[in-house]
Amino acid sequence: MIARLPKENRLLTGPIMTLTTPGLLFPAISLLLLAYTNRFLVLAQLIRELNAREGETIRPLVVEQIANLRKRIKLIRTMQVYGVASFLMCTISMFALFIEFKTVGVILFGISLGCLALSLLTSLYEIHISCDAIEIELKNIEKKPRSKQAD
Repeated sequence: MIARLPKENRLLTGPIMTLTTPGLLFPAISLLLLAYTNRFLVLAQLIRELNAREGETIRPLVVEQIANLRKRIKLIRTMQVYGVASFLMCTISMFALFIEFKTVGVILFGISLGCLALSLLTSLYEIHISCDAIEIELKNIEKKPRSKQAD
């Protein structure tokens, strides 16, 4: 946890950070990486199903989906890279604090938080792109002829 010094001493030494501060991020980063892996696996399965379903010819709708899927796979890889970098920096930060390299530990923890923020922002963009994929499907559904039967 971060303890605060009296105001007159804070400018000289900054916040005091203990070994447990970076440790607080471990569960969050682990869960994020698990969620990112699940996203990746779902997309990989979707791509395999799309490939098996399409056969030798590709419909225009599928061409749009392929571009979207390719972009999403790259974004998920970027999310994972930033997530792993955050985890690694957090671990090194804890080690630096353990061997009493306080300034290095604080800087590495800041870098870890930055990597985590980049991972989350990339995730937000990927969610936006996945909504585009749903929009492609909805447009395809709307193009189909309507039933004459009343419900």
